[in-house]
Amino acid sequence: MGSRDGEQENVSRTTVTRFGVSMDARLLARFDELIGRQGYTNRSEAFRDLIRDRLVEARWESRTRDVPAVVVLVYDHRVRLIGDQITSMQHDHMALIVSSMHVHLDETSCLEVTVMHGPAQDVRELAQRMLSLRGVKHGRLIVTGTGE
Repeated sequence: MGSRDGEQENVSRTTVTRFGVSMDARLLARFDELIGRQGYTNRSEAFRDLIRDRLVEARWESRTRDVPAVVVLVYDHRVRLIGDQITSMQHDHMALIVSSMHVHLDETSCLEVTVMHGPAQDVRELAQRMLSLRGVKHGRLIVTGTGE
């Protein structure tokens, strides 16, 4: 890209550092087998993903830092007022709720996906309240982040 008025553009470049890792040969063989099944073409990308996962977990350990998450619920819509309870919780915590989606799975089961963003403690507490509702057949809080 060119510059305007003779100014040079700042182009951000990532510095790559090579380093060695020592480990038991059997552990490395098991790791290679695992990452091969998962579709990794090299160890480097697998290690980067493991490091990013740990960084995301560390961010979630801080109770006050803003974090993104998804709550997935499968529930029996025949259970009295469960849909209304979920909707009320979402409305009562609008500062945390980014989006939600409702899917009819079969005659009795619904899937609710709620995307949240806010302080880790608040997100966890709301997710736990949703997951513990009577009528929820299965649910999970999926914590995530940028890994930075």
